[in-house]
Amino acid sequence: MRIAQIAPLYEAVPPRLYGGTERVVSWLTEELVALGHDVTLFASGDSRTSATLAPMWPCALRLDGSVREPSALHIAMLEHVYQRSHEFDLLHFHLDYFPFSLFTRQSTPFVTTLHGRLDLPELQPVFKTFSSLPLVSISDSQRRPAPNARWARTIHHGMPENLLTPIPAEPRYLAFLGRISPEKRVDRAIKIAIRAGLPLKIAAKVDAADVDYFEEQIRPLLTHDNIEFIGEIGDVQKPEFLSGALALIVPIDWPEPFGIVMIEAMACGTPVIAFNRGSVPEVIEDGVTGFIVEDETSAVGAIRRLSQLSRAQIRKRFEERFTSRRMANDYIEVYNELIRAATPRPLAVARF
Repeated sequence: MRIAQIAPLYEAVPPRLYGGTERVVSWLTEELVALGHDVTLFASGDSRTSATLAPMWPCALRLDGSVREPSALHIAMLEHVYQRSHEFDLLHFHLDYFPFSLFTRQSTPFVTTLHGRLDLPELQPVFKTFSSLPLVSISDSQRRPAPNARWARTIHHGMPENLLTPIPAEPRYLAFLGRISPEKRVDRAIKIAIRAGLPLKIAAKVDAADVDYFEEQIRPLLTHDNIEFIGEIGDVQKPEFLSGALALIVPIDWPEPFGIVMIEAMACGTPVIAFNRGSVPEVIEDGVTGFIVEDETSAVGAIRRLSQLSRAQIRKRFEERFTSRRMANDYIEVYNELIRAATPRPLAVARF
């Protein structure tokens, strides 16, 4: 199958450090190539892939301080893909609603995976206008605000089976991983750790948009002796960081569509204690791979029950549910369905 993967240009594919959508695009692309498909990746020029790379800008926009209007570059990329659309059996977009209008005007089947939140009122006219376009959700909870969209399937993210693996360690602390922002609520993680009397290590990036929040709301909380701010880490550091943790704390305060950090922890055999928001009940099996909690008090209580969980079983459930090979096979099923639906059937021959 000739497949085009069209990624955002904000980060390289895969990103050097933090990055959600671009990491998933990379994992999917590499699995599709490994399965024998002819894949072209439209992405920034500093991306690394075994597919054919079609560079749309020299480097990731996050690293290019000269770019002030990223939407312009994405519009140019879409036109470039449009002009080459006849070369592919299927186009797979990861650009939210940006391709909707243009690509309804060409014949190559296409699908869009929506990676962000959909509970914003301004998005509803878009889904109403383009109600026939096939979409993939990354969790069932993500699609709730748009029940009338044409959902082809929910496909949970998956990551390479051996990208992160458990390493021998004596778990001694709680962990927070990802990004510092108001909706991620690292302040809750700090309060939970203090109440539980345990150290907390915070491995997280601070986006430019969240610097003021970090300086005003979070930095004052880092003065406690048991709280350690590490900063942003990459995949090389994650196995040691997660394997050494008693649990990963995910105290989110928003309807997060997926949450890759949860399956990263599971890959290392580390339990997850997550607030009951967004996709959490779809990803975490309560009492098996972690605990789903409602507030800080129940999170502290869950910490006391961590000894009930098997880290080997957590790793096994990751292998069964959240590998990139499973994800790729799910997408191939969707691709084939869309290609069959778009292919005109031969006229039946009347028999006498």
